Amino acid sequence: MRAIADTERLVEDGIITSKQAMKIETSSREAIVYLAINTILCAGIIAAISGLIAWLGTPLSVGIFGLPALVLGVLILGYGNAMYRMFGNASALIGAGMLIAGASLELMDEYGNLAGPAMVFGGLFITAATFWYLRIGHQAIRFVSGVILLMGLTAHLVGIAFVLKNNEISGALISLFFLYSTAVIIGAGLMTDVRLVTALAIVPFAQVLDTGTFYFGAYVFYSPESTLSIIQMILLIAVCAWISSPRLERRTRHARILANMAFIIANLCALVGSLRGDFVGETVWGPEISLYLSEGIYSVVWAVALLLIIFWAANNAQRGLFNAAITFGGIHAYTQFFVSFWDAPLAYVIGGFAAVPLAWSMWRLNHWMVGRSYQNAEPHNNQK
Repeated sequence: MRAIADTERLVEDGIITSKQAMKIETSSREAIVYLAINTILCAGIIAAISGLIAWLGTPLSVGIFGLPALVLGVLILGYGNAMYRMFGNASALIGAGMLIAGASLELMDEYGNLAGPAMVFGGLFITAATFWYLRIGHQAIRFVSGVILLMGLTAHLVGIAFVLKNNEISGALISLFFLYSTAVIIGAGLMTDVRLVTALAIVPFAQVLDTGTFYFGAYVFYSPESTLSIIQMILLIAVCAWISSPRLERRTRHARILANMAFIIANLCALVGSLRGDFVGETVWGPEISLYLSEGIYSVVWAVALLLIIFWAANNAQRGLFNAAITFGGIHAYTQFFVSFWDAPLAYVIGGFAAVPLAWSMWRLNHWMVGRSYQNAEPHNNQK
Protein backbone atom coordinates (compact mmCIF):
# COMPACT_ATOMS: atom_id res chain seq x y z
CA MET A 1 0.00 0.00 0.00
CA ARG A 2 1.29 3.45 -0.95
CA ALA A 3 1.48 5.78 2.04
CA ILE A 4 2.63 9.31 2.89
CA ALA A 5 5.41 9.35 5.47
CA ASP A 6 7.40 12.05 7.26
CA THR A 7 10.91 10.67 6.74
CA GLU A 8 12.52 13.13 9.18
CA ARG A 9 10.15 12.06 11.93
CA LEU A 10 10.73 8.38 11.14
CA VAL A 11 14.50 8.91 11.43
CA GLU A 12 14.08 10.76 14.74
CA ASP A 13 11.93 7.92 16.10
CA GLY A 14 14.52 5.35 15.05
CA ILE A 15 12.16 3.52 12.69
CA ILE A 16 14.38 3.98 9.62
CA THR A 17 17.96 5.11 9.10
CA SER A 18 19.09 8.33 7.43
CA LYS A 19 20.31 6.34 4.43
CA GLN A 20 16.93 4.65 4.03
CA ALA A 21 15.19 8.02 4.33
CA MET A 22 17.41 9.41 1.58
CA LYS A 23 16.52 6.50 -0.72
CA ILE A 24 12.79 7.06 -0.13
CA GLU A 25 13.08 10.79 -0.80
CA THR A 26 15.18 10.25 -3.93
CA SER A 27 12.73 7.72 -5.33
CA SER A 28 9.79 10.04 -4.68
CA ARG A 29 11.59 12.98 -6.27
CA GLU A 30 12.53 10.97 -9.36
CA ALA A 31 8.96 9.80 -9.88
CA ILE A 32 7.70 13.40 -9.87
CA VAL A 33 10.51 14.64 -12.14
CA TYR A 34 9.93 11.87 -14.70
CA LEU A 35 6.20 12.61 -14.66
CA ALA A 36 6.91 16.28 -15.38
CA ILE A 37 9.38 15.41 -18.17
CA ASN A 38 6.96 13.00 -19.88
CA THR A 39 4.12 15.53 -19.58
CA ILE A 40 6.20 18.23 -21.26
CA LEU A 41 7.39 15.81 -23.95
CA CYS A 42 3.86 14.58 -24.79
CA ALA A 43 2.44 18.12 -24.82
CA GLY A 44 5.23 19.22 -27.18
CA ILE A 45 4.66 16.27 -29.51
CA ILE A 46 0.91 16.93 -29.71
CA ALA A 47 1.49 20.63 -30.36
CA ALA A 48 4.08 19.88 -33.07
CA ILE A 49 1.83 17.36 -34.85
CA SER A 50 -1.17 19.71 -34.83
CA GLY A 51 0.84 22.72 -35.93
CA LEU A 52 2.68 20.92 -38.75
CA ILE A 53 -0.50 19.40 -40.21
CA ALA A 54 -2.23 22.81 -40.17
CA TRP A 55 0.84 24.61 -41.55
CA LEU A 56 1.76 22.15 -44.32
CA GLY A 57 -1.86 21.87 -45.38
CA THR A 58 -1.71 19.19 -48.10
CA PRO A 59 -1.56 15.39 -47.68
CA LEU A 60 1.54 15.16 -49.87
CA SER A 61 3.54 17.67 -47.84
CA VAL A 62 2.43 16.07 -44.57
CA GLY A 63 3.58 12.67 -45.85
CA ILE A 64 6.88 14.04 -47.18
CA PHE A 65 7.66 15.48 -43.76
CA GLY A 66 6.10 12.77 -41.59
CA LEU A 67 7.63 9.64 -43.11
CA PRO A 68 11.27 10.79 -42.83
CA ALA A 69 10.63 11.97 -39.26
CA LEU A 70 9.30 8.50 -38.36
CA VAL A 71 12.24 6.73 -40.01
CA LEU A 72 14.76 9.06 -38.37
CA GLY A 73 13.23 8.45 -34.96
CA VAL A 74 13.34 4.67 -35.41
CA LEU A 75 17.01 4.85 -36.49
CA ILE A 76 17.94 6.95 -33.45
CA LEU A 77 16.16 4.53 -31.13
CA GLY A 78 17.69 1.51 -32.83
CA TYR A 79 21.29 2.67 -33.13
CA GLY A 80 21.71 5.68 -30.85
CA ASN A 81 22.63 5.57 -27.18
CA ALA A 82 20.39 6.37 -24.23
CA MET A 83 21.41 10.05 -24.21
CA TYR A 84 19.54 10.70 -27.49
CA ARG A 85 16.57 8.41 -26.88
CA MET A 86 14.23 11.30 -26.08
CA PHE A 87 14.94 12.89 -29.49
CA GLY A 88 14.27 9.55 -31.15
CA ASN A 89 10.95 9.21 -29.32
CA ALA A 90 9.91 12.72 -30.30
CA SER A 91 10.88 12.34 -33.97
CA ALA A 92 9.22 8.93 -34.36
CA LEU A 93 5.99 10.04 -32.67
CA ILE A 94 5.77 13.32 -34.57
CA GLY A 95 6.21 11.41 -37.83
CA ALA A 96 3.71 8.68 -36.93
CA GLY A 97 1.21 11.23 -35.63
CA MET A 98 1.44 13.28 -38.82
CA LEU A 99 0.87 10.23 -40.99
CA ILE A 100 -2.05 8.81 -38.98
CA ALA A 101 -3.78 12.09 -38.12
CA GLY A 102 -3.10 13.61 -41.53
CA ALA A 103 -4.51 10.59 -43.36
CA SER A 104 -7.58 10.50 -41.10
CA LEU A 105 -8.34 14.20 -41.61
CA GLU A 106 -7.88 13.91 -45.37
CA LEU A 107 -10.20 10.89 -45.53
CA MET A 108 -12.95 12.60 -43.51
CA ASP A 109 -12.64 15.80 -45.52
CA GLU A 110 -12.43 14.44 -49.05
CA TYR A 111 -13.67 10.83 -48.97
CA GLY A 112 -16.66 10.79 -46.61
CA ASN A 113 -18.07 7.42 -47.69
CA LEU A 114 -14.71 5.68 -47.47
CA ALA A 115 -13.38 7.45 -44.37
CA GLY A 116 -15.28 5.53 -41.69
CA PRO A 117 -14.46 1.95 -42.80
CA ALA A 118 -10.88 2.91 -43.71
CA MET A 119 -10.24 4.41 -40.27
CA VAL A 120 -11.97 1.53 -38.45
CA PHE A 121 -9.90 -1.21 -40.10
CA GLY A 122 -6.77 0.86 -40.56
CA GLY A 123 -6.79 1.74 -36.88
CA LEU A 124 -7.19 -1.93 -35.98
CA PHE A 125 -4.25 -2.87 -38.20
CA ILE A 126 -2.01 -0.23 -36.58
CA THR A 127 -3.13 -1.38 -33.14
CA ALA A 128 -2.47 -5.06 -33.86
CA ALA A 129 0.95 -4.38 -35.37
CA THR A 130 2.14 -2.16 -32.54
CA PHE A 131 0.72 -4.50 -29.89
CA TRP A 132 2.68 -7.37 -31.40
CA TYR A 133 5.83 -5.26 -31.45
CA LEU A 134 5.14 -4.02 -27.93
CA ARG A 135 5.16 -7.61 -26.71
CA ILE A 136 8.36 -8.72 -28.50
CA GLY A 137 10.10 -5.45 -29.33
CA HIS A 138 13.20 -3.88 -27.86
CA GLN A 139 12.85 -2.00 -24.57
CA ALA A 140 14.07 1.21 -26.24
CA ILE A 141 10.97 1.49 -28.42
CA ARG A 142 8.32 0.48 -25.90
CA PHE A 143 7.29 4.09 -25.36
CA VAL A 144 6.93 4.77 -29.09
CA SER A 145 5.07 1.47 -29.67
CA GLY A 146 2.65 2.21 -26.85
CA VAL A 147 1.83 5.71 -28.09
CA ILE A 148 1.38 4.57 -31.71
CA LEU A 149 -0.92 1.82 -30.40
CA LEU A 150 -3.03 4.56 -28.77
CA MET A 151 -3.03 6.52 -32.03
CA GLY A 152 -4.33 3.46 -33.86
CA LEU A 153 -7.11 2.90 -31.35
CA THR A 154 -8.05 6.58 -31.55
CA ALA A 155 -8.36 6.35 -35.34
CA HIS A 156 -10.44 3.18 -34.93
CA LEU A 157 -12.92 4.76 -32.50
CA VAL A 158 -13.14 8.03 -34.44
CA GLY A 159 -13.88 5.98 -37.55
CA ILE A 160 -16.82 4.26 -35.84
CA ALA A 161 -18.09 7.62 -34.57
CA PHE A 162 -17.80 9.05 -38.08
CA VAL A 163 -19.95 6.22 -39.48
CA LEU A 164 -22.58 6.75 -36.77
CA LYS A 165 -22.66 10.47 -37.41
CA ASN A 166 -22.91 10.20 -41.19
CA ASN A 167 -25.78 7.72 -40.94
CA GLU A 168 -27.56 9.68 -38.18
CA ILE A 169 -27.81 6.56 -36.06
CA SER A 170 -29.40 6.87 -32.61
CA GLY A 171 -30.75 4.67 -29.82
CA ALA A 172 -29.19 1.50 -28.48
CA LEU A 173 -26.35 1.48 -31.01
CA ILE A 174 -25.03 4.74 -29.57
CA SER A 175 -25.00 3.21 -26.07
CA LEU A 176 -23.23 0.13 -27.44
CA PHE A 177 -20.63 2.35 -29.07
CA PHE A 178 -19.95 4.12 -25.77
CA LEU A 179 -19.67 0.78 -23.95
CA TYR A 180 -17.36 -0.57 -26.65
CA SER A 181 -15.22 2.58 -26.44
CA THR A 182 -15.03 2.15 -22.66
CA ALA A 183 -13.79 -1.43 -23.00
CA VAL A 184 -11.28 -0.48 -25.71
CA ILE A 185 -9.81 2.39 -23.66
CA ILE A 186 -9.55 0.24 -20.52
CA GLY A 187 -7.81 -2.44 -22.55
CA ALA A 188 -5.42 0.15 -23.99
CA GLY A 189 -4.62 1.41 -20.50
CA LEU A 190 -3.81 -2.09 -19.32
CA MET A 191 -1.74 -2.92 -22.41
CA THR A 192 0.39 0.22 -22.09
CA ASP A 193 0.19 0.28 -18.27
CA VAL A 194 -0.69 3.99 -18.32
CA ARG A 195 -3.34 4.82 -15.74
CA LEU A 196 -4.17 8.14 -17.39
CA VAL A 197 -5.44 6.20 -20.41
CA THR A 198 -7.56 3.98 -18.18
CA ALA A 199 -8.98 7.08 -16.47
CA LEU A 200 -10.14 8.41 -19.86
CA ALA A 201 -12.49 5.42 -20.17
CA ILE A 202 -14.87 7.29 -17.90
CA VAL A 203 -15.62 9.76 -20.74
CA PRO A 204 -17.60 7.33 -22.96
CA PHE A 205 -18.90 5.37 -19.96
CA ALA A 206 -20.49 8.50 -18.49
CA GLN A 207 -22.43 9.03 -21.72
CA VAL A 208 -23.92 5.54 -22.06
CA LEU A 209 -27.41 6.78 -21.15
CA ASP A 210 -27.31 9.46 -23.84
CA THR A 211 -28.88 7.64 -26.80
CA GLY A 212 -29.36 10.62 -29.12
CA THR A 213 -27.82 10.94 -32.56
CA PHE A 214 -24.03 10.83 -32.29
CA TYR A 215 -22.22 14.09 -32.94
CA PHE A 216 -18.75 15.53 -32.40
CA GLY A 217 -19.87 17.98 -29.74
CA ALA A 218 -18.36 19.92 -26.87
CA TYR A 219 -19.74 17.77 -24.05
CA VAL A 220 -17.33 15.52 -22.19
CA PHE A 221 -19.51 14.32 -19.33
CA TYR A 222 -23.19 14.39 -20.10
CA SER A 223 -26.12 12.34 -18.95
CA PRO A 224 -29.85 13.15 -19.01
CA GLU A 225 -30.37 10.92 -15.94
CA SER A 226 -28.53 12.05 -12.80
CA THR A 227 -29.79 9.30 -10.47
CA LEU A 228 -29.39 6.45 -12.95
CA SER A 229 -25.90 7.70 -13.79
CA ILE A 230 -24.99 7.68 -10.10
CA ILE A 231 -26.19 4.08 -9.84
CA GLN A 232 -24.19 3.28 -12.98
CA MET A 233 -21.03 4.75 -11.43
CA ILE A 234 -21.60 2.91 -8.15
CA LEU A 235 -21.80 -0.36 -10.09
CA LEU A 236 -18.53 0.48 -11.85
CA ILE A 237 -16.87 1.22 -8.51
CA ALA A 238 -18.16 -2.11 -7.16
CA VAL A 239 -16.73 -3.97 -10.18
CA CYS A 240 -13.38 -2.22 -9.75
CA ALA A 241 -13.31 -3.19 -6.07
CA TRP A 242 -14.25 -6.78 -6.93
CA ILE A 243 -11.46 -7.26 -9.50
CA SER A 244 -8.81 -5.63 -7.28
CA SER A 245 -6.39 -7.96 -5.56
CA PRO A 246 -3.05 -7.52 -3.76
CA ARG A 247 -1.65 -10.34 -5.90
CA LEU A 248 -2.50 -8.47 -9.14
CA GLU A 249 -0.88 -5.11 -8.46
CA ARG A 250 -0.98 -3.80 -12.03
CA ARG A 251 -4.68 -4.54 -12.54
CA THR A 252 -5.48 -3.11 -9.11
CA ARG A 253 -3.76 0.20 -9.89
CA HIS A 254 -5.85 0.63 -13.04
CA ALA A 255 -9.04 -0.43 -11.27
CA ARG A 256 -8.37 2.10 -8.53
CA ILE A 257 -7.93 5.04 -10.91
CA LEU A 258 -11.08 4.10 -12.83
CA ALA A 259 -13.04 3.83 -9.57
CA ASN A 260 -11.82 7.29 -8.56
CA MET A 261 -12.98 8.72 -11.89
CA ALA A 262 -16.36 7.04 -11.48
CA PHE A 263 -16.62 8.60 -8.02
CA ILE A 264 -15.94 12.05 -9.52
CA ILE A 265 -18.64 11.62 -12.18
CA ALA A 266 -21.12 10.38 -9.56
CA ASN A 267 -20.48 13.54 -7.56
CA LEU A 268 -20.94 15.74 -10.64
CA CYS A 269 -24.31 14.06 -11.19
CA ALA A 270 -25.17 14.59 -7.52
CA LEU A 271 -24.28 18.27 -7.90
CA VAL A 272 -26.75 18.57 -10.79
CA GLY A 273 -29.41 16.76 -8.76
CA SER A 274 -28.88 19.01 -5.74
CA LEU A 275 -29.49 22.07 -7.93
CA ARG A 276 -32.54 21.02 -9.93
CA GLY A 277 -33.70 17.62 -8.67
CA ASP A 278 -34.21 14.68 -10.99
CA PHE A 279 -37.12 12.93 -12.71
CA VAL A 280 -35.66 9.43 -12.51
CA GLY A 281 -36.13 7.48 -15.74
CA GLU A 282 -37.88 10.27 -17.63
CA THR A 283 -35.78 9.82 -20.77
CA VAL A 284 -35.71 6.01 -20.43
CA TRP A 285 -39.25 4.96 -19.50
CA GLY A 286 -41.15 8.17 -20.20
CA PRO A 287 -42.44 10.98 -17.95
CA GLU A 288 -45.59 9.02 -17.01
CA ILE A 289 -43.76 6.59 -14.69
CA SER A 290 -40.75 8.70 -13.67
CA LEU A 291 -39.96 9.28 -10.00
CA TYR A 292 -39.10 12.80 -8.89
CA LEU A 293 -36.34 13.37 -6.33
CA SER A 294 -36.25 16.94 -5.07
CA GLU A 295 -33.22 19.17 -4.65
CA GLY A 296 -33.52 18.89 -0.86
CA ILE A 297 -33.41 15.09 -0.87
CA TYR A 298 -30.38 15.15 -3.14
CA SER A 299 -28.57 17.70 -0.98
CA VAL A 300 -29.07 15.76 2.27
CA VAL A 301 -28.27 12.30 0.85
CA TRP A 302 -25.19 13.65 -0.95
CA ALA A 303 -23.89 15.33 2.21
CA VAL A 304 -24.34 12.19 4.33
CA ALA A 305 -22.70 10.02 1.66
CA LEU A 306 -19.69 12.35 1.45
CA LEU A 307 -19.22 12.32 5.23
CA LEU A 308 -19.26 8.52 5.34
CA ILE A 309 -16.88 8.23 2.39
CA ILE A 310 -14.44 10.77 3.86
CA PHE A 311 -14.31 8.81 7.11
CA TRP A 312 -13.91 5.46 5.37
CA ALA A 313 -11.23 6.74 2.97
CA ALA A 314 -9.25 8.30 5.83
CA ASN A 315 -9.26 5.04 7.79
CA ASN A 316 -8.24 2.98 4.76
CA ALA A 317 -5.52 5.34 3.46
CA GLN A 318 -7.36 5.90 0.16
CA ARG A 319 -5.83 9.29 -0.62
CA GLY A 320 -7.38 9.76 -4.06
CA LEU A 321 -10.88 9.02 -2.81
CA PHE A 322 -10.32 11.10 0.31
CA ASN A 323 -9.12 14.14 -1.64
CA ALA A 324 -11.99 13.89 -4.14
CA ALA A 325 -14.56 13.56 -1.33
CA ILE A 326 -13.11 16.55 0.53
CA THR A 327 -13.14 18.60 -2.68
CA PHE A 328 -16.76 17.79 -3.46
CA GLY A 329 -17.65 18.40 0.16
CA GLY A 330 -16.36 21.94 -0.26
CA ILE A 331 -18.22 22.32 -3.58
CA HIS A 332 -21.41 21.03 -1.97
CA ALA A 333 -21.12 23.41 0.97
CA TYR A 334 -20.37 26.37 -1.32
CA THR A 335 -23.27 25.51 -3.63
CA GLN A 336 -25.80 25.16 -0.84
CA PHE A 337 -24.59 28.34 0.83
CA PHE A 338 -25.04 30.52 -2.26
CA VAL A 339 -27.93 28.70 -3.96
CA SER A 340 -30.19 26.74 -1.63
CA PHE A 341 -29.89 28.26 1.86
CA TRP A 342 -28.41 31.72 1.30
CA ASP A 343 -31.49 33.33 2.93
CA ALA A 344 -32.03 30.73 5.70
CA PRO A 345 -29.52 31.38 8.53
CA LEU A 346 -31.25 28.83 10.79
CA ALA A 347 -30.12 26.07 8.43
CA TYR A 348 -26.48 26.98 9.12
CA VAL A 349 -27.10 27.07 12.86
CA ILE A 350 -28.58 23.58 12.79
CA GLY A 351 -25.88 22.25 10.50
CA GLY A 352 -23.09 23.81 12.55
CA PHE A 353 -24.28 22.41 15.86
CA ALA A 354 -24.95 19.00 14.28
CA ALA A 355 -21.34 18.86 13.04
CA VAL A 356 -19.96 18.85 16.60
CA PRO A 357 -21.52 15.56 17.81
CA LEU A 358 -20.95 14.09 14.36
CA ALA A 359 -17.22 14.81 14.54
CA TRP A 360 -17.09 13.44 18.11
CA SER A 361 -18.86 10.23 17.01
CA MET A 362 -16.42 9.76 14.14
CA TRP A 363 -13.50 10.33 16.52
CA ARG A 364 -14.79 7.69 18.97
CA LEU A 365 -15.53 5.27 16.14
CA ASN A 366 -11.99 5.71 14.85
CA HIS A 367 -10.57 4.89 18.31
CA TRP A 368 -12.73 1.77 18.44
CA MET A 369 -11.60 0.66 14.98
CA VAL A 370 -7.92 1.20 15.81
CA GLY A 371 -8.35 -0.76 19.05
CA ARG A 372 -9.99 -3.62 17.18
CA SER A 373 -7.15 -3.72 14.64
CA TYR A 374 -4.55 -3.97 17.43
CA GLN A 375 -6.53 -6.73 19.13
CA ASN A 376 -6.70 -8.70 15.89
CA ALA A 377 -2.95 -8.23 15.33
CA GLU A 378 -1.88 -9.39 18.82
CA PRO A 379 -2.68 -13.12 18.42
CA HIS A 380 -0.79 -13.11 15.12
CA ASN A 381 2.25 -11.53 16.73
CA ASN A 382 2.11 -13.98 19.67
CA GLN A 383 2.13 -16.89 17.21
CA LYS A 384 5.37 -15.61 15.75
